[in-house]
Order: sequence, then structure tokens, then C-alpha cells
Amino acid sequence: MTTPFSAPTGPAQPLSRAQVVAWRNAIFIIFALPGLALASWVSRLPAVRDILHLGPAQVGLLVFGIAAGSILGLLASSHIVARFGARAAFSWGILATAIGVAAAGIGVTVGPSFALTFAGLLVFGAASGITDVAMNVSGAANERALGRSVMPVFHAFFSFGTMLGAGLGALAELTHLPIVIHLALVAVAMVAAMLLVRRFVQSEHVIEESGEPIAHDDISRTWRGRLGIWRDRRTLLIGVLVLAAAFSEGSANDWLAIASVDGHGVSNATGALVFGIFVTAMTAGRLGGVFLLDRFGRVAVLRGSFLLVAIGLIIFIFVPVVPIAIAGAVLWGLGAALGFPVGMSAAADDPKTAAARVSAVATIGYFAFLVGPPVIGLIGQHVGVIHGLLLVLVLAGLGALVAGAAREPAAAVPEGGGARDGEPLSPA
Repeated sequence: MTTPFSAPTGPAQPLSRAQVVAWRNAIFIIFALPGLALASWVSRLPAVRDILHLGPAQVGLLVFGIAAGSILGLLASSHIVARFGARAAFSWGILATAIGVAAAGIGVTVGPSFALTFAGLLVFGAASGITDVAMNVSGAANERALGRSVMPVFHAFFSFGTMLGAGLGALAELTHLPIVIHLALVAVAMVAAMLLVRRFVQSEHVIEESGEPIAHDDISRTWRGRLGIWRDRRTLLIGVLVLAAAFSEGSANDWLAIASVDGHGVSNATGALVFGIFVTAMTAGRLGGVFLLDRFGRVAVLRGSFLLVAIGLIIFIFVPVVPIAIAGAVLWGLGAALGFPVGMSAAADDPKTAAARVSAVATIGYFAFLVGPPVIGLIGQHVGVIHGLLLVLVLAGLGALVAGAAREPAAAVPEGGGARDGEPLSPA
């Protein structure tokens, strides 16, 4: 029995260049949609705090709903992707994400109700976790079909989504658009975009060069095999790397706007704008990172990235001059750009176990979203949110220490017709 979002069945067929590029372009859009949803919510968080009359610890508890839901979704994601395929998983996931973000908007505006808002964020988080793994699995398969490094560009489109969401959020603040209307419009746009592009996405089990399906072993076929991936040392170390990167990025998603408002005395609209500048810097870092990875390799680029995070944070936290503090946020954003996508590529190096490893690594990484918001909120309750961000420095140091786990396999550069990593993408 099939559903409107079922994965295609039957033997894999060879793909033309046009099909592979159309698949790539569709994944660009799919990556942008969760970023749009997240930034649309985050950009209104100072206003949500004011409407619900929340302190820092309560804000931390509220955004914990996204993190808790994400962990549940991530734990189930490898089994869902294995059972239904990546395309079906992210299709349903984006639909549920849209429902969750709309429900959160209703909770803030109608009532208002902390419980309903939290429930909407829980659904939002769970659906986002499943979508995250599914789109990374599909993106990694497309990267192999293209024969070049493209994962940072996929994640740059997530950042494009956050830029759009942050910009629309700042505009909504300036025009006093009710949160429920703002988030409902975002939800409708997400579903419409997903329905338009999903038909171009190919099965992750196709290898472009030969058209032969990837042979899967017991790791990808059984629950026990997929859970057994948690015993692999390299997978766990990549997970720690992604955790540090997720903490660097996620702490800004949850707290940068509020830290700007409370720590530097700017308005809510300016706080949303600072967050938009941060995600713009992340986007630039991801687009430029493809060339840096090709020139210097994963390990050197990752260690340099975590150093930029540390420098940017120190400037943002301790320099009281707003323009200089914003420059610190730019460095922070540039440094936070590559850890997550490079970790996903490293986890998917072996196509036979990609879904299980990406799921495990993402689950470890999203633990940062689980513990980060409430911990920073609790610290911020006593010393201020902006100083609570010092915790991110510790994780940045840990990420630099374990960066070697992401080293490219010996046969990372394809032989023959494959393009070199970092080669500019052709539009057709």
C-alpha cells in the first residue's frame, strides 16, 4: 500500500545529469524550509517572552520543548528512513513541522497558553529531528552522485532559510504582525514549497555512475544492526564534534536575540536583526567553506572554525560597544558554519551505513539543543544571559580536540569523471 509521500519502488535506474542536478536543487529547497521555520520562531522569541511573562529560566524551559522533541525524532529517524525512505520521511516531517510551528503561534497568541506553545514546539522538534536526518541522508547520496563536495552548500541553504525567517521576523516585529498570523503564513509556505519540489528527489539507494542499488548489510536492515552503530568509536567521536558545533550554533538560535536585548540594551527588532546578521555570516561561511575544505581538508578547517567561535564569543560577551559586539557575532557565525555539515558528511562516508550513522551522530549533536537552552537559562538567571554564553567556549574547545575523527577516508576523491571537492556547482 502506498501513500502520497511513499518512496518510489522497483529497481534503481541510471540517472541522467539533469536528474541529479534537479535532485540537488530540490534538496537545496528542502534544507531551507526547516531553517525558515526555526528562524521565524526564534526571531519572535523576545516578543513571546514578553507576552507569556517569562524569565530566563522559563524561556529555557520553553525552548527545551524543541530540543526534547528533536531527540525523540532523531532516535526514531534511522528506523523511519530505513522503512519508508528519505523522501517520504522528510515530506511527512516538513508537514508535521509546519503544524507544530503553527500550533506554537496559536499558543502564544490565543490564551496565551504556555502549555499549548510548549506542545507545538514539541511536535515542531520531533518532526524537525526526523526531517534533519532524512534530508542529510538524501543530500549525502546526491553528493556521491555528483562526485563533489556539496554538503556545506546544502547547509548554506538551511542558513538561507534562517536568513529569510529572521528578516521576515524582524519585519513582523516592526509592523506588529500578530505571531499567530506570522507563523501560520510560514507554515503554509513550507508545505507548498515541499509539495512543489519533492517529485525531483531520487531514492538515496541510487548510485549515479552505474545506476546500481547500494547493497545494504544488517546494520541498515534490522533494528539491532542500526542500534549497534552506537558502539563504533569513530561514530561517537564525530557525534561529540557535531554536539560542540550544534551547541555553538544552537546557543545563538535560542539566546542571541535575547542576549543582545538584555546584554547590550538594544530593541527587540534590533535583537532580531543581530540574529539575522549571525545567520548571514553562517551562510557565507558555508558557501566559502566548500573551497576551504578542498584546499585544507576537514580537520584543519574544523579547528580553525572552533577558534573563530571562541574569538567571536569573547568579543560579543565582553565588548560593550554595540557595533563591535555585532562584529563578534559575525565571527561567531563564521566559526559555527561548518561543524554540523562536515560532521554529517563524515558520518555518511560509508553509503551502506549512512542512515544509521547520520541518525546516531545527529542524536548526539542534538543533545546540545536538549541541555543547552535550560542550562544557559539557569546560568543567565544568576549572571545574565550574555555571560551564560561562556559555556559555549568550553564546547568549542572540546570540538577542536575531537576534530580529527572527521578526517576524510583515503578514497574521498572520486576517480575518473567525478569533479574535485569544492569545484563550483554547475547550474545545469
